[in-house]
Amino acid sequence: MAGRASVVARRAEELLGTPVVATSPVAGGDVSRATKLRLNDGSVALMKTLPHPPAGFFRAEARGLRWLAEAGLPTPALLASADDCVILRWVEPGRPAGDGAVELGRALAAAHQHGCDAFGLAEDGFIGPLPMPNRTALTWPEFYATRRLLPYLKLARDRGGIDDDQARTVEAVVPRLERLLPAEPPSRLHGDLWNGNVLWGSDGRAWVIDPAAYGGHREMDLAMLALFGLPQLERVVDAYTEAHPLSDGWEDRIALHQLFPLLVHAAMFGRSQGYGARAATLAGRYVTTT
Repeated sequence: MAGRASVVARRAEELLGTPVVATSPVAGGDVSRATKLRLNDGSVALMKTLPHPPAGFFRAEARGLRWLAEAGLPTPALLASADDCVILRWVEPGRPAGDGAVELGRALAAAHQHGCDAFGLAEDGFIGPLPMPNRTALTWPEFYATRRLLPYLKLARDRGGIDDDQARTVEAVVPRLERLLPAEPPSRLHGDLWNGNVLWGSDGRAWVIDPAAYGGHREMDLAMLALFGLPQLERVVDAYTEAHPLSDGWEDRIALHQLFPLLVHAAMFGRSQGYGARAATLAGRYVTTT
């Protein structure tokens, strides 16, 4: 091994206390660099690194993985973590499967029922490469407005991801949130549960990765699963609702909870991808009907 591969291998050996016999890059990471590690004991791991990561970046991921695993969500085993990386047990990729979708729906319901102390979290985190404020609030409408919609709307606007008229439409939703969102206790959320963060394993299970965890309204995770079209979504939702029925009208609120990830994408990718315009279109449904 030479160059970066040898550096990664040496760092993994320091953290794991096991020789690394082979490394290979893994494609598909949107933020971090991923490397497959074959260890001397015959096991396989995944190491995620990033040159000059923001302070607390990998610590937040490790904290979220542990927090969700405690509540029963299927996350790859966390083997090691440090300021510069996380190392996870390797999950051999497979194809979406119905049984795995049912298991994921039930596990997500159980994690949400496990609950947490507040809307938010004691520590701030990250959503993709962006900082994510988690200071707690008394209610979900307050938290969703002040920690999710308004900060990322401002960031998207500052970066040209949404124009002024579109931003005003999204802003108009904020004073309506108290009426639109049903009161529920906080749930443990994955927080970034889009299609790309569900890993279908060769064992037939669906694993969740790359959390942006915090305490929030459980409809948030379901809305994000629907945003980019998770395979087997109907089975996931059916299993979820059988285990943990949702409040009336939840399907009408999916678009409301999709505003946050759309604004994050608008901030990350600018106006060319149309995420800001899409957020404004969805927000308009709640402005004109309430």
